[in-house]
Amino acid sequence: MSSSPGKPAASGLAAFASRSFRRYQMARMAVIVGAEAQTVAVAWQVYSITHRALDLGYTGLALFLPALLFLLPAGHVADRYDRRVVILTCYSVQILCTSVLLTIAVRHVQNVWLIYAVLFLIGTGRAFSGPASSAMIPQLVPEGHFVNAITWGAAIFQLASITGPALGGLLFTLPLNGILNGSFTGGGVVYVATLLSLAVYLALVAGVTLRPVARERRAPSLNVILAGFRYVRHSPILLGSLSLDLFVVLLGGAVALMPIFAQEILHTGPKGLGILRAAPASGALLISLVLARFPIRKKAGPLLFVGVGLFGVATVVFGLSRNLALSLAALAIGGAADMISVVIRSSVLQLATPPEMRGRVSAVNSLFLGASNELGEFESGLTAQWLGAVRATVIGGIGAMIVTGLWAGLFPKLRKADELTTDALRAHTAASEREALAAISPK
Repeated sequence: MSSSPGKPAASGLAAFASRSFRRYQMARMAVIVGAEAQTVAVAWQVYSITHRALDLGYTGLALFLPALLFLLPAGHVADRYDRRVVILTCYSVQILCTSVLLTIAVRHVQNVWLIYAVLFLIGTGRAFSGPASSAMIPQLVPEGHFVNAITWGAAIFQLASITGPALGGLLFTLPLNGILNGSFTGGGVVYVATLLSLAVYLALVAGVTLRPVARERRAPSLNVILAGFRYVRHSPILLGSLSLDLFVVLLGGAVALMPIFAQEILHTGPKGLGILRAAPASGALLISLVLARFPIRKKAGPLLFVGVGLFGVATVVFGLSRNLALSLAALAIGGAADMISVVIRSSVLQLATPPEMRGRVSAVNSLFLGASNELGEFESGLTAQWLGAVRATVIGGIGAMIVTGLWAGLFPKLRKADELTTDALRAHTAASEREALAAISPK
């Protein structure tokens, strides 16, 4: 269903007609800025303690393991209970975790395993909040404004992702003496900013109103919990889009290695690390603003494959670069290419899934995202330990391009996908959807 004509839609601002959407996006902006700043502080802190690429990889692994353990039951929780309450509970846990990181920084604790333990708890909160947050978006806006909401949500995410790392790099260099009876520097300052962002997030989300949708009423069981996985497995468009992102980002992601590039290759220090971390988001923000004004209406499948292929090329250029400007340009282009993929995949995820299944299907998506991002950081750290940061990045980018070509052949329905509408996407997968729903129905 497309949005009705009118000024908001024509200006690309249709989703902002919803007060709850506006409020939720302000909350996301605040919390993502804080989380990205915290990521910079944690990465620099860990690398300063150990000076090993592998230990940077372990930070991603610590965040990913809870996703592997809890995301499928978390999807059921998102479908069965009030998604807003689930989110508020999870981010309350995040406040506790960031408080522990603050204590570690202030007391100059040199134990990376304690940091990993806290990251594991943060990952647990994300495991439950991720599916609930994703599945909640259709409850904030009318269906006709959904793709516009996805695009603006991605734009706000990228704006926060630009601001957060830069803020983290800046705050990391600011000393505030006399606080807590000692020198309050580096990570401690960043963690205080993150705590403030979490408080703003909780206050704003508490006031969000959700449109009612069908909920899962069955009690937890293995069949119910695995329903999202089975639905994705029987839907080629969903399986193809999620697995494409998984392998491309798993191979092509170089985020975990940026402290090494900043310190040893480009020689830019913590501030340069913040700029490097923000570069992909700057490209992604620019393309998302373009897509908000000129949305993807046709040829969604071909555009998806062009985007992920270009992401692989940009990764190779970044790995080979020894010039800061060229590195930033490559990262920005890679971020823009990835954003095209994000908008298409996110729209497919929600529009091709029945409302009562969105939490569990979003959980599967979160599992794939976690594997590609956090597990990808571990893979990057491990290969960099073996091959060096430059070789690991270049080989990963080449691998991402190879996967793009293979997936174009393996998933022809995804490659041929055209319009991003519920009717068009389900027409592609009608038979598969009937098979999937039969597989998850009570025996």
